[in-house]
Amino acid sequence: MAEVLRVSCGGLSPQEVGARIELRGWVHRRRDHGGLVFIDVRDRDGITQSVFDPAVASAFDVAQSLRNEDVIAVTGTVRIRPPGTENPKLATGDVELAADDVSVLARSETPPFPVNVDADVDESLRLKYRYLDLRRPRLQRNLTIRHKLVKAMRDFFDERDFLEVETPALIKSTPEGAREYLVPSRLYPGDFYALPQSPQMLKQLLMIGGIGRYMQIARCFRDEDSRADRQPEFTQLDVELSFVTEDDVMALMEDCIAYVWRRALGIEPARPLPRLTHAQALRDYGSDKPDLRFGLPLVDVAGTFAQTPIAFLAEHARAPHSRIVAVRYPGGAALSRRDFDGLTEAAKGFGAGGLVWVSFSGDGWKSSIARLLDDATVHAVRELAEAQDGDALLLVAGPRAAASDIAGRLRLHVGERLGLRDPAAFAFCWVVGFPLFEHDPDSGAIVFTHHPFTAPAPGQEGLIDTDPLSVRAQHYDLVLNGVELGSGSIRIHDVALQRKVFEILGHTRAEIETRFGFFMEALRFGAPPHGGMAWGIDRLAMLACGETSIRDVIAFPKTQAFRDLMMDAPSAVPDALLGELGLRRASRG
Repeated sequence: MAEVLRVSCGGLSPQEVGARIELRGWVHRRRDHGGLVFIDVRDRDGITQSVFDPAVASAFDVAQSLRNEDVIAVTGTVRIRPPGTENPKLATGDVELAADDVSVLARSETPPFPVNVDADVDESLRLKYRYLDLRRPRLQRNLTIRHKLVKAMRDFFDERDFLEVETPALIKSTPEGAREYLVPSRLYPGDFYALPQSPQMLKQLLMIGGIGRYMQIARCFRDEDSRADRQPEFTQLDVELSFVTEDDVMALMEDCIAYVWRRALGIEPARPLPRLTHAQALRDYGSDKPDLRFGLPLVDVAGTFAQTPIAFLAEHARAPHSRIVAVRYPGGAALSRRDFDGLTEAAKGFGAGGLVWVSFSGDGWKSSIARLLDDATVHAVRELAEAQDGDALLLVAGPRAAASDIAGRLRLHVGERLGLRDPAAFAFCWVVGFPLFEHDPDSGAIVFTHHPFTAPAPGQEGLIDTDPLSVRAQHYDLVLNGVELGSGSIRIHDVALQRKVFEILGHTRAEIETRFGFFMEALRFGAPPHGGMAWGIDRLAMLACGETSIRDVIAFPKTQAFRDLMMDAPSAVPDALLGELGLRRASRG
């Protein structure tokens, strides 16, 4: 008897015609036609049709008993499909397996949702039965792309002589901006480890240790409040290198993203990537994460309302820290009054008190405040915003930061309505020139914009004592399609400057020693100038796969409420275990 070859369910082609093959996988679909039974067998690599003839009674009888998701092994001979029965949607669609033997390796109960189609399924059900969800083509495709992205990252840095160094997952509790997960120590009752929010200080210590070029695919943990597209644990590409400038790191990471996109997706991003200053991004797009897949930059039109009798517009036109911003809506003149009411409600949902609109056509202009406007003001606004006949302008007024944010969100809303936010497009950009410090909106205290290890821009160190909020940082963000992929910076390598930054942030000398003493000591032993960057791999994979949620590119994600529905975690543990850790169960009142 001819040798039996074991082949994946996506690996057959006309070259194997006449060969005896064994396929192993899941029953994707069973069909009974004209006395024949057709079983589509599926594994991660694809689907192959197998055909069972009544003439082979033993195999035929088993085939009739099969149900979707049964696990089987099928043996038979590869043959060309009869003319007219080919399936161009399948890689194996020109051939089929004439089966003469089948073994049932495991029976399946009826799944709680269809696995063999990409049907719309409630996410809670998908996450409860994630092992079934993972069998579906969409999830397998996403995890395959994610693998290729990470593989390309490792290859890129390996080719450039970086060392992948694993940093510990049990570390000292140190504030980095988000709440930490704490791990009680059984051997040291009352003391705790923390799970790392990032390897930030550890990778800087590697630079002090002379490693020079480091990378890691790092697991990180943040005990934040539930948010729609965050996870309590996540993965990032972490990179650090010595004796570099901002431009050096950005050039390296720009080369990396081009390499990764080319290797994993077969796409060459347009280069060089655009660079926007932080101030420019806020001014033109209302966000430090601008979506550049489409234009429609914001336009400041406050000057046209400086002398207007319209009180609320005049107030913001004259106030030094306010803006009046126009968002252009191409074709907006065709919108109905109800459409404009909907846009007004959307603006209110973004935080606006209201919305002024003006539309332009060959017959003139219309506006929600037409009785209060004059032709000269409308003409001046139109000229500034470069509105054409058929367009509309949406005007937002308010304090500078709020007006910019609302107008930026409104711009994205318009882009979504017009279909300008193409999920298949990839618009990268850099945002640079961030402030080093900012005011906390709740407490009013000075806090770091990103993290306290970021170096000020060259020559601005002296401003930290006199005007800290004016200091710019050697910091850079990589943005894709309006999503921040990652942040990086040149780090502080001088112990005196690092201490000063901690003190500006309100830490006492005792607190600095308690929380950061090991790090401050390391800086005193010859720290080289260094910098780096980290990318969120979950976000990057989400965008590469054309998904809208990171949960669809993570094998076993938590819900929006940070629960694992499959394992039912977090969950209670026995009191005896708590006792070993010196803990008591908190009451849930």
